[in-house]
Amino acid sequence: PSMQTTEEETQVYKWQLRFKTRSQSSLHPVPKELSAQRPDSLSLAVAKPDLWTSSGDGEVRLRMGESGFASEPPLTVDQMFKTAVERFGSYTALGWKEGEQTKTINYQEYYQACRTAAKSFLKLGLERYHGVGILGFNSAEWFISDIAAILAGGFAVGIYTTNSPDACQYVAENCKANIIVVENHKQLQKILQVNKLPHLKAIIQYKDALKEKRPNLYTWTEFMELGRDEPDTKLDDIITLQKPNQCCTLIYTSGTTGQPKGVMLSHDNLTWTAFAVGRYVRLAEATKSQEIVVSYLPLSHIAAQMVDIWVTMKVGGATYFAQPDALKGSLVNTMREVRPTAFMGVPRVWEKMQEKMKSVGAKSSTVRRKVAVWAKGVGLQTNLTMARMPMNYRLAKKLVFKKVRKALGLDRCTKCYTGAAPITKDTLEFFLSLDIPVYELYGMSESTGPHTISLPDAFRLTSVGKLIPGCETKINNPDEEGNGEICFWGRHVFMGYLNQADKTEDALDTEGWLHSGDLGKQDDNGFLFITGRIKELIITAGGENIPPVPIEDAVKEAVPLVSNAMLIGDKRKFLAMLLTIKCQVNGDTGAPEDELMPEAVELCRKLGSNAMRVSEIAGGRDPVIHAAIQEGINRVNEKATSNAQRIQKWTILNQDFSIPGGELGPTMKLKRPVVMKMYKEQVENFYKEVVTPSTPDNSMPPK
Repeated sequence: PSMQTTEEETQVYKWQLRFKTRSQSSLHPVPKELSAQRPDSLSLAVAKPDLWTSSGDGEVRLRMGESGFASEPPLTVDQMFKTAVERFGSYTALGWKEGEQTKTINYQEYYQACRTAAKSFLKLGLERYHGVGILGFNSAEWFISDIAAILAGGFAVGIYTTNSPDACQYVAENCKANIIVVENHKQLQKILQVNKLPHLKAIIQYKDALKEKRPNLYTWTEFMELGRDEPDTKLDDIITLQKPNQCCTLIYTSGTTGQPKGVMLSHDNLTWTAFAVGRYVRLAEATKSQEIVVSYLPLSHIAAQMVDIWVTMKVGGATYFAQPDALKGSLVNTMREVRPTAFMGVPRVWEKMQEKMKSVGAKSSTVRRKVAVWAKGVGLQTNLTMARMPMNYRLAKKLVFKKVRKALGLDRCTKCYTGAAPITKDTLEFFLSLDIPVYELYGMSESTGPHTISLPDAFRLTSVGKLIPGCETKINNPDEEGNGEICFWGRHVFMGYLNQADKTEDALDTEGWLHSGDLGKQDDNGFLFITGRIKELIITAGGENIPPVPIEDAVKEAVPLVSNAMLIGDKRKFLAMLLTIKCQVNGDTGAPEDELMPEAVELCRKLGSNAMRVSEIAGGRDPVIHAAIQEGINRVNEKATSNAQRIQKWTILNQDFSIPGGELGPTMKLKRPVVMKMYKEQVENFYKEVVTPSTPDNSMPPK
């Protein structure tokens, strides 16, 4: 759908919005082409496709409101960046370490670098609405490539560093990437292994010297030189034509059927969400006191982009880059050096801090341990009741809390957040006891990141907080306890999935409400609680979204002896799997029996096993079968799109899943929550051992 409003009308409207008073608001209605009011009902037969598009060059109607946050004038990325340069030009924008030296650039230099890179992209042949893939660890070059792609009229497209060559190919082909920016030789090899990228015109490597010269392969320095002396006119013309309701960024999110979907985010999605979040969590503007963040989470994820690039830019904050091995242990060193004022960690990061502190605490002297236990009791009680216990609290702060914060690099941090995956109550209480409240936020790629956020004065343990002003929540089809599917409305709701109209229509109903696939309820005070998940997506403790069905199917194919496979890993550090073996079924009851099916017996013989019953195989009793299954799982792991998608542990259950057993529904659909309850002990055993992966996406040696 195209915009009918003229440029002049839009400018007049923006002016009215900026200066209107309450009494004037009814005199200047929002042009209906530019906005859409939130509907009251979820069921309306008349479709409004102008709220969404699946076309890369499409435009959508903005979900403007008449007052408050939702009425903020729409901006393009360039307009927001220019305003930041005008207001914070000489303030540090980005910082990083080269050897022992810290290098920085200010907002003026940052913007100029993005413009130069944009001119270089255009010179290399970047076309309107074509992708620039970025594959590498967080760096100034990553940010500059991302913003330059947008300024030049392309799509900024982050690619996970853990992606396999095939997964890289899928994303690059899907977004019609003209250019791919890679970090180093290792990431370059993934792209060079891919044969079919018809739109690709150039590759840029931003770290390390090139190990080989190839046509259309550039170092970062060579790339930046291309656009340095190019006239500004072409770029300015492209920027002038950009509108806030057009796509500028693609976030690739896992679908439950395997291939990721390209979430189309508009300029307004990014700039409005940055404004709303910054204002809602009360971030200081640099002219008063500069906010400082550490960039280390994968930038292909919307949470990292929103915090590290957009919200920080909106308030003139400074972003410092961690080392590539941040999640393997160096993050705390960066934190101590940078001392951020705001910090976002996925649950696994907070868990790792908790584990480290517990192991250090265990080695302390008895007196120190007793003081720490006392202080934690004071801290937890004080923070949960919100009542200050002056003497005890002040003493605990001096003896314990200040030292802990300093050791973690959080001594200046007033805003600690967790998101991207569910966090355990145990971890939240652990940090609360140390006087470090960790605030939960909740959202999805399709809502440009956050939808609800907890605040110091609006905090409930295990709640994901309250709505960002200007957004709306509806609980669809609630049950008697108030649990229903959480639906979103607001200017943060995405445009649609690139070239996937059917999937877009699945996510957005006829009124434009975004269906999250999550179950939840709101209490009387507006706090949102997540109570379950409709979709079968596994979200690991590291924040990786993993569709279980393709992995389960791959295991059953690789190991024909296996009857059922169920992947485990929600809120966990790594993936594990419950397996059942093909066995005879009782003709009358449909219950599984101990005898193996004839084909299973035959497979056992071929492998060199004499097993006749499930009980002879279950729990690793038959070493020959155990080795054969491990070999099959290794083959599946080799094809995993990332390390986080590898199966680290598995076990064979004593009997197959069945309808009478309760594990399968009437249509033979796996009832995952039932299986989790029935085999709780086996599941807990997977995660009991001390040996755990050193990072959320590290693979462990097969057991």
